[in-house]
Amino acid sequence: MQKKLLSIFKYQNSRIARYIRRNLVTLFFAIFFIIGLVLFGNQFVLTVQESVERGIPLQELMPLVSFNMIRDVSLILSLSLFLAIILTISQLYKNSEAVVMNSLGLNDKHFIFFIQPLVILSFIIIFFLTIYAVPWANQQKNIREEETNNASEFSFITEGEFEVFKQGEIVFYASESKSLNTIIGEQNMEEIFIYAFDNENPVIVLASEATKYIDSVSDSIYLRLKDGVRYQGIPSKDNINILNFDLYDLEIVSGELQNSVAIYTKIEGKSTLDLIKEGGRYANAELQWRLSQPITVLILSVIGVFLGKTSPRGGKGINLLIGVIVFMLYYNGLLVAKSALELGRMDPIIGLWGVHFLMLVLLLLLYQFRQRKISNYLDKISIFNKKEKIHA
Repeated sequence: MQKKLLSIFKYQNSRIARYIRRNLVTLFFAIFFIIGLVLFGNQFVLTVQESVERGIPLQELMPLVSFNMIRDVSLILSLSLFLAIILTISQLYKNSEAVVMNSLGLNDKHFIFFIQPLVILSFIIIFFLTIYAVPWANQQKNIREEETNNASEFSFITEGEFEVFKQGEIVFYASESKSLNTIIGEQNMEEIFIYAFDNENPVIVLASEATKYIDSVSDSIYLRLKDGVRYQGIPSKDNINILNFDLYDLEIVSGELQNSVAIYTKIEGKSTLDLIKEGGRYANAELQWRLSQPITVLILSVIGVFLGKTSPRGGKGINLLIGVIVFMLYYNGLLVAKSALELGRMDPIIGLWGVHFLMLVLLLLLYQFRQRKISNYLDKISIFNKKEKIHA
């Protein structure tokens, strides 16, 4: 046992092992940065758009983006490590370094062994994220969204500036703006200018002051204008309508739109211990999903080594493309199995574990293919031997 441990320690600290791990870490951070920049940048833009359309206050924007980043970082870690392994092994074959290593008796098993410290570290990080961090982020995101349910897009008006809302349908100006009651969503504004459309006819509304409030029945957001004038139609035309009013209620955001703000499923914000105690279809599906994400790292790391083998003259793009397809099929399979569990269409014993089993079968086939054992099995099958005899 002691000799075996010394042998493992010797392999892990060899120059070849350190060289492979160094290349793997470099590629991992490069891929993680690129994927994270694209994904998180896209999320930021979409969140800004939703904040304008649905009325999420500006101060609530960055926390929501941060919670989404925590939710998605485990997926990016898995994908980045998987692609980095493929590129690292492919680079070894591309530079003929793997050929030299093979002549020294180092094969795929040793490559898998060399990268295990980084794989285990990624497994621990993703396990912590999916079991503790992501549920906490979902819970905090839910709290933030519930706090902003009563806030309209006019709750972050910049005083003294023209602002556009509802994708250009409303141009709004207020010289002063202050909140009266943030709990019920009341806000007072002065010197109001509104440019909007009513049945494709332009409408201009001028008012000395206005109060924003939320209807308790319909959840619609209204602007109660006081002492103003409403102009409808194009100026200089005969059909222009002018209305002087003391009080005028203008619906800004409909209640249906307010209620359409996406709220995450509460099961996603529960702790792992609560899921175990609760049971049920949704709890089992969420629990298996959380446990599946770190498991995927272990399986994909081995598949990545097998996919990394390439000819020194050939390109490594095809292996990378196959890797992306395998990753997409793997995670989409997990999502389909999770949905089937939630709908009660799949036995919890099979559940997401069935997808992992299929990936292990694929892993075994890749190993047999790499060892060229499949052709040996086919040679032993009588039907193939008969064909060869007939041709002879």
